[in-house]
Amino acid sequence: MTALVIDAGQYAMVADKVRASGSSFYWGMRLLSRPRRFAMYAIYAFCREVDDIADEPGEIETKRRQLAEWRDELDRLYLGRPTHPVAKALIGPVAEFGLPKDDFVAVIAGCEMDGRNEMVRPSMANLELYCDRVACAVGRLSVRVFGEMRPRSLDVANATGMALQLTNILRDVAVDAAIGRLYLPHELLSAHGIEANDPAAVLKHPNLTAVCRELGATARGYFEESDRAMAECSHRTMRPATLMKEMYREIFRQVEAEGFVPRDPPVKVSKGFKLWCILRHGLM
Repeated sequence: MTALVIDAGQYAMVADKVRASGSSFYWGMRLLSRPRRFAMYAIYAFCREVDDIADEPGEIETKRRQLAEWRDELDRLYLGRPTHPVAKALIGPVAEFGLPKDDFVAVIAGCEMDGRNEMVRPSMANLELYCDRVACAVGRLSVRVFGEMRPRSLDVANATGMALQLTNILRDVAVDAAIGRLYLPHELLSAHGIEANDPAAVLKHPNLTAVCRELGATARGYFEESDRAMAECSHRTMRPATLMKEMYREIFRQVEAEGFVPRDPPVKVSKGFKLWCILRHGLM
């Protein structure tokens, strides 16, 4: 049992941020003991803070300065002198679970890629780097909080992070295009005869579903890789990761069943499936 001391005000603050986001991850976090749950809430609150900087309207230079300030705040956090409320909430979890600074920095770097509008028709290498930063890095932090690190725990984090982020991308092609973003890789677009850089133009191309289908095969491979790695980890310890993954796997299945045709509003998991998933993976 962790000895992490929890400040009630900090707990309420980060928990509110997670609940307000409406994220499916909330239910996976609810499976954890209160100290581990607090740590996950604090990590997620940090991610929300920096992600909102990248996603909200604003000048690129302003976003750059705000994200640079968060880099400085991480320096202060690891020196024990943070000033931001969310960073203050991270003091205990960082010490208790040995959370590496590099993974927090990676999340900021991923948000900087969005903030600089780099994620329009990226190379496959840049797409993989982006996914590693905004998703796998969070997974690497998370498995440390879940506990009982095993040889393949980080493999779970990396494969699951890739699977979930690629699923996000495939689900949100139309939504992202509406705000000028196009996460589909250059190599796949070119292979299917799509040369436009304008996301709106790409959205209208008849070969777009073929691109999404091919990227979907990559996502499916990561789900399978995650399953293999999880089989060598503690079932109980990895329950939160399993719950999160299965909710996203359902999104992937729906996108696949619809032929990878982009749409707005995007696919959503039903309340019934969420309840079944919570009962299936949360109680067994």
